[in-house]
Amino acid sequence: MKEQHRRSERVAEAIREEVATLLAEGVRDPRVSRLVTVTSVEVTRDLRHATVYVSVLGDDKARTDTLAGLADLGGHLRGRVGRALQLRSAPTFAFKYDDSIQRAARIDALLAQVREPAPPKPDGDA
Repeated sequence: MKEQHRRSERVAEAIREEVATLLAEGVRDPRVSRLVTVTSVEVTRDLRHATVYVSVLGDDKARTDTLAGLADLGGHLRGRVGRALQLRSAPTFAFKYDDSIQRAARIDALLAQVREPAPPKPDGDA
């Protein structure tokens, strides 16, 4: 059973690399932002379904447009990934937004505020 789990992890990492490469080469769909990053991939144990987590640099419209474009490209990417990785049956893709980068930036900003020394209070005697 452990071998099966390790295999799904290896396939997930290979899918992440392949999808990232395909997106870096550029896709023809104008909705897909050039500033999209594949952060991780989760694959079911039977390798039939893969959830691809992406981060998109830009506003909310860029994010929703990119996710819609990726959803429409899912079948095309499935075929290319299946051929590239020589899979008997390539998994179906579901794309989800990964907000971990934004959360990390928010935490860094909050920590920076906490670390800054408080400004001195003005004395009423002066």
